[in-house]
Amino acid sequence: MRQRQAFDFCCTEPTLVLKSGVDNADAQKGKIMKIAIIGTGAMGSVYAALLADAGHEVWAVDSWAEHIDQIKKTGLQLEGASGGRTVTQLHATTELAEAGACDLYVIATKADGVGTAAQAVARSMREDSLILTIQNGLGAGERIAKFIDTKNVLLGVAEGFGASMKGPGHAHHNAMRQIRIGEMTGGMTDRLQALQEVWRGAGFTANGFADIHQLIWEKYICNVFLSAPCTVFDCTIGGLVNHEARREIALGCMREAYQAGRARGINFSFDDADAYALKFASVMPDASPSMRLDHLARRKSEIDAINGMVPVVSAEAGLAAPYNETLSAVVRKREEAF
Repeated sequence: MRQRQAFDFCCTEPTLVLKSGVDNADAQKGKIMKIAIIGTGAMGSVYAALLADAGHEVWAVDSWAEHIDQIKKTGLQLEGASGGRTVTQLHATTELAEAGACDLYVIATKADGVGTAAQAVARSMREDSLILTIQNGLGAGERIAKFIDTKNVLLGVAEGFGASMKGPGHAHHNAMRQIRIGEMTGGMTDRLQALQEVWRGAGFTANGFADIHQLIWEKYICNVFLSAPCTVFDCTIGGLVNHEARREIALGCMREAYQAGRARGINFSFDDADAYALKFASVMPDASPSMRLDHLARRKSEIDAINGMVPVVSAEAGLAAPYNETLSAVVRKREEAF
């Protein structure tokens, strides 16, 4: 049996595909939507269960055959923060093509699965279908853009979400704070506000934002602060920030990401990045980032989209990122044995 966990201690970067035409606009205003959730691990299972329970036609799509088979047999069992339920009124498949064209595609895979998911969406979507992506790290929108016109793409951040897989067809929802969504090109649009209502109607606290990139980057520097450092030092968040030497290395990683964001023109809502990151970490001392959980389960992580992305974006701005280069190299070396 394969178990998968996800704890989004900051927020996650989502990819959402929605329809931009009149018919899809009508669907977003309250009619039933046909929605494909691509990647129904821990977080994706929460999205699928709640959206299906709200009455939408939901397709759970995942390569984990045992999980999909169990959903087909007994439904998707969800327990925890959003209440206990077994959702049987949803479809499940390992092949997106089986679902046919959808109004909305939510890409909830790990970062390294976004490109493959986008290729599959491109083969089945209509011209007016919309796409929403939700991942950790940076670059999901750019990966999708290789296969799909970005006029149909929205980005999201799942803030304060935690979930884990108890087994095939069975997810536990640990925490739920807010879904933040925005247009890839910025601004408030009618379809963004309509999409916000789709998520709210399913029980999520959801809000649309004109500058989603600010929120993604504010989440991103928290991920950089905690992900590779907790993984390399094999410790919880409390074990990281309460140890002086470890904390300083982690802050070094975060500062590199913060400076890269400023160089890109990101309008951070704070000036003291150290205080921001430390305050965030202080409320969850016993938690572990998903990267550490991946290593404990001997799974490859999203290092390339999180700490491993900092040297890339830093180099574009003529900056160095030695802390992130070093910790990313350690993480990648360990993953060679997985």
